[in-house]
Amino acid sequence: MRIGLDYRMVASAPMSGISRQVLAMERVLRELPDVTLTRYAVAPSGADLRQQVCCPPWDCASASMHQPHNRLRFEACFLPGELRRQGIDLYIANFNMGLPLPPRPKGTRYALLLHDLFQITLKNYHANAFKAAVYRACDRLSISYAVRAADQIWTPSRFTADEAVRLFPGVADKVRVLPNLVEGFSGQPAALARPLPSRYWLVVGTLELRKNIPWFVEAWAQARRESAEIPDLVMVGSLDHLPQAQRDLPGLHALSGLDDAQLHAVYARAQRLWQPSYAEGFGLPVVEALSLGVPVAVARGSSLDEVAPAISPRFSPSDGPALVQLMLGLSAEPAEDPQLLRQWAERFGPATYRNRLIELIAEVSS
Repeated sequence: MRIGLDYRMVASAPMSGISRQVLAMERVLRELPDVTLTRYAVAPSGADLRQQVCCPPWDCASASMHQPHNRLRFEACFLPGELRRQGIDLYIANFNMGLPLPPRPKGTRYALLLHDLFQITLKNYHANAFKAAVYRACDRLSISYAVRAADQIWTPSRFTADEAVRLFPGVADKVRVLPNLVEGFSGQPAALARPLPSRYWLVVGTLELRKNIPWFVEAWAQARRESAEIPDLVMVGSLDHLPQAQRDLPGLHALSGLDDAQLHAVYARAQRLWQPSYAEGFGLPVVEALSLGVPVAVARGSSLDEVAPAISPRFSPSDGPALVQLMLGLSAEPAEDPQLLRQWAERFGPATYRNRLIELIAEVSS
């Protein structure tokens, strides 16, 4: 079987959560017998990437995949012909959209990896209102086309699957759940450029509005005012989106530019990971923390309900006073059993992911 894999996200943002899932999928596909894998991306002229993946002949920055007109050129003018020329049996698009425009190559099946639908259901950061409206309209058109053109839609959670069916009822029979692969951390944690606090809670990922970080920081600050037992707060990401008054809070620390070994160190020493998002398609940091036996506390109402074990505390992503009380209570209670947390995380490990991916490939190809 000849399988084509959209590699544009890896070329554009190799450390992103989506890219990590694309790379995980690539590793599994390369291990399968009788599979020939071809990767498709865009790259500037002379880039080393052009020697490794299939690119259109024109010069194109890797980040141009985020520009609607460049995306259209790739998916309409390049991809259909290349898939036909190379006899691809299954093409996998993997960033919520990105399937080739018609005509479809004869005999080619399409799978769409749909991480979430927040591009069209939530407000996102853009330079101005006009740009936000243009991108929202383009994203809705692209996603609408992709979910209808796909022979199967693979979502990382039941939450995202249900959202897809709610927004596009006609695709219900082709939606399948493929939980993300979370391999955890290998090797030893690395030293950091500056020391961590002796006791701290952790938040990973800070930029998008749906992460709900300013609201969470306000609750943490209030809990600190009420009890000296509340630990410091370490945030992996920038503080730029926080109000100035929050950026200067005592006990608040920000870390960025970490590699995997350094991130390992930050996770391993945390007393608890908090995930306050009011919308998540999966929740990778939660499972990464659990894989190290680090307790988590998650907001209710999205995929976080699925990826966290029942013993992990939940809270409303809009009830600040209740969150303060939860923080005060958890600061004085023993943590959950690390062994139980590690065991839960194993359900998102390589063996489970590999078996499910093989099952879905066989189904969509039949």
